[in-house]
Amino acid sequence: MRLPPMTKTYSGRTVLDVPEIELADGAVHAVIGANGSGKSTLARLAAGAIRPDDGRDARPARAGYMPQRSYAFHMSALSNLRLTGADRARAQAQLETFGLGALARQKAPSLSGGETARLALARLLMEDYPLLILDEPTAAMDIAATLLAEDCLRRYRERTGCMVLLVTHSLSQAKRLADRVLFLSEGRLAEQGPAAQVLETPREPQTRAFLDFYALG
Repeated sequence: MRLPPMTKTYSGRTVLDVPEIELADGAVHAVIGANGSGKSTLARLAAGAIRPDDGRDARPARAGYMPQRSYAFHMSALSNLRLTGADRARAQAQLETFGLGALARQKAPSLSGGETARLALARLLMEDYPLLILDEPTAAMDIAATLLAEDCLRRYRERTGCMVLLVTHSLSQAKRLADRVLFLSEGRLAEQGPAAQVLETPREPQTRAFLDFYALG
């Protein structure tokens, strides 16, 4: 599967300009880079949430998208999952899987930020997609919840064989989950390749500088 070349400009400033990106079947592609490097813009374009400058839809396939700001509908946690068409038993089982079983009757607006993020991911993973686009899905979660969410994502991938485009500020998370890494710098794709190569022996000086700054490798 390929993401087409994409350019996005705001108020005369180009925030993203990347060539075609090939996504490997069944792989997790972690998108890393400094704040403002274009990571979320790439995710939004790939998900069809915004259009590139040429106006076409950049989505390569039907995709499940979790934006950076997780949201939940103003109803119970259980009802949020039942919006996918799932019956009560399946929705409750999914809540249990994500450690939210005891909160099934709780109204979503009263959940913490981390709980809301888990609920949003649980709702997304109720359906099967060939591609998941996740923009900082665990940023609001504590360590235990992050590891639980990552395990749920692994099991979903094993069952569906889907591809994942994962925007993350956590290099540790990229190391744990990614098969391939895309490094963005100032809106451009500076380096991409197998995760171990990019994170441990990058070819490009700006990639090495970024990794050294965040004390990885």
